[in-house]
Order: sequence, then C-alpha cells, then structure tokens
Amino acid sequence: MGGAISLTLGSLLYPSMLGVQKVNSASARVVAAPATGPLTEADRDFVVQVRSAGLWEYPAGQTAAKKGTAKAVRKAGEQLVDGDAALDAACRDVAGQLGITLPNRPSPQQQGFESRLKAESGKQFDTDLATTVRAANGQFLTTIAGVRTTTRNSLVRALADQANDTVLDHITAVEETGLVDFGQVLARETASPGLPAQDLTPPPAIAGQPQVILTPPADSTVSPSPTAG
Repeated sequence: MGGAISLTLGSLLYPSMLGVQKVNSASARVVAAPATGPLTEADRDFVVQVRSAGLWEYPAGQTAAKKGTAKAVRKAGEQLVDGDAALDAACRDVAGQLGITLPNRPSPQQQGFESRLKAESGKQFDTDLATTVRAANGQFLTTIAGVRTTTRNSLVRALADQANDTVLDHITAVEETGLVDFGQVLARETASPGLPAQDLTPPPAIAGQPQVILTPPADSTVSPSPTAG
C-alpha cells in the first residue's frame, strides 16, 4: 500500500457483507452500546467502508502523483494521499474505541480499480484516474449522508463529517483536472450497486497481521478530527 506498518490488537466486530449502502431493517440493528451512543450494523459497516475506500484510493493517489502526465493530475494525487491518510487515522481511532475490526485490503472491486490504474499510462491513466475517483466518491457521498442522518453514535457522526469533507475535496480535485468523463461516471454509479455483495466487501484482516497504516506526507496540511472516548 505504500504506507508504514504497525501492530494492533484484533477487534470484535466485522460485517459479513457490505453493499454501497444497506437500507433495510437489519442495518438499524444495534450491535453494541458504547458510551458514545448505540452502534448499529450500518454504523459499523460505514466505518469499514471508510477504511476500505482509503486502502485503494491512497495508493492510487501515490501513483497519480508520480506518473500523472498532467500537472493537475499529479496535484490531485497529492491531495488524495494527504486526505486519505488523515481520514484513515481518524477511522482507526474510531474503530479502536468502538471495537470494530478493520480490513487491511480493499474490496475486490476496489482492488480492480487499483490494478487497472497501475497498468495504464499517459492520457489514458490521467482520464481513468479522474473518472474512477469521481465515480467512487460520488457514490460514497450517498452512503455518508445516510449514516450522518441516522447514526446515534457521536464517534460515527464525527467520522462521517470528516469523510464528507474529504470526499468533497477529492471530487473537486479530480474535477479540476478537466478530465472526468461524466458519461462514464453516470454509467459506473448506476452499474456498481448491481455487483455481487462479495465484490463490494473487503476481506477481513488475517488474525495477528500487522495493521496497514496510510502514512501522511511529510508536508501534510490535513489533520485527523479529534475524537473523544
């Protein structure tokens, strides 16, 4: 992933399946009752989704910063790395306080994004990077809004606020490249929810495996939002 590695203890909870957004009675089921407010299945899944999103977008940003042919693409890549590192730090903090197990790898779909971008070069890479990031973040905004509206847990609410700011910043960054193919964005946003749930679910971390850390750049200007236990 390009980040540093540190050891952490395993946690108690992990979703069996994640979609782009789960809107049903099961998602409202309370799975824990910490001091920060009831934690629902949807809350738990959201924390995992934040982690999973950063695990593919962070290395994609590193790649863009190195091999983007347009200056705006390289700049966007740097913003992705900076924002994802800060959001991941907040996510790991929240997960640790709530006892949520986080993955070390993104979902199969997201791994496909990363692999495809690594294999591309030139203008094709620039355009695909901008379009893929725009489509993925556009979808995630819907999930963030749903969780922010319904959660009763203050830690999840704070994480949703930071995720919202980060996603909007990343959307703006790739749109400013002028390379987003909005026709493809619409097609991807429409098609992705129809994928099998296993393609949208990150694999659980292996027991005892060091946790992947998304390392912030030395000149980072983004800080994780403070959280209270």
